[in-house]
Amino acid sequence: MPSPRPRRGATGQPTPDAHEAARVDTEINSCSATGLPATARVLFAVVDANGTLIRGLGATSSTRLAAGMYQVAFDQDVARAAYVGTVGPAAGGGLAQQGVITVAPRAGIANAVFVETHAASGHVDRAFHLAVLA
Repeated sequence: MPSPRPRRGATGQPTPDAHEAARVDTEINSCSATGLPATARVLFAVVDANGTLIRGLGATSSTRLAAGMYQVAFDQDVARAAYVGTVGPAAGGGLAQQGVITVAPRAGIANAVFVETHAASGHVDRAFHLAVLA
């Protein structure tokens, strides 16, 4: 079944040939959400460098635990979810300072995510964005 979405060439991307487009279209309904229920939600949090929860969806609180270490809590169990984090500005405009972020389930708290932010010198406070697929 062909996708109803239009195929527009994007700058810098080659246009797919008809065979490749047809092959990929057959995969639209063939994927299953392994490990995720049909009721899965996308949750997110935007957190300032001091640990303040600026905004989010399903996020209930955030806490700075130590330099570059944070806990972000959500309104549901996220222990078996998928997490994506990025260093980014908490408020409108501008760019975030460079840094690295790591995310993991929060040990002992099923509805929270543990976040670490780093610079070349080690742990450092950075604003970040966190997405959770739960």
